[in-house]
Amino acid sequence: MADNDKAFVEYVVKAIVDNPDKVKVDRKVDEMGVLLELTVDPADMGKIIGKEGRTAKAIRTLLRVLGAQLNARVNLKIIEPEGGLGRASMANAPEEEAEKEKETEPLAASRDSGQAKTTTKSDLKDLTDEE
Repeated sequence: MADNDKAFVEYVVKAIVDNPDKVKVDRKVDEMGVLLELTVDPADMGKIIGKEGRTAKAIRTLLRVLGAQLNARVNLKIIEPEGGLGRASMANAPEEEAEKEKETEPLAASRDSGQAKTTTKSDLKDLTDEE
């Protein structure tokens, strides 16, 4: 009966991910309550976290309800894959932002260079502001 929370997380997560065979849930009990550590295939991390963390938050909310029924505090920790998808790519964020700025140079600058560029919303806004 005590492993209901672990079985619940496994059931829900396996229904969401593309690689259910790589779902692993470890259960630890200490003075703070129950800690469930969820490990999934790196390709499935986005599905587990969801847009703006909504899927992960929903799973945690359901675990809180289950924990209340069992008079236990249940927490879910999603283990980030080795090499990480979030922090390592964030180090390159300033470089990527500079590339995006180069791609959206004003249209007039592209006319001067003789190369065709894609017109952006800001280009259109600039043109309507001039009139």
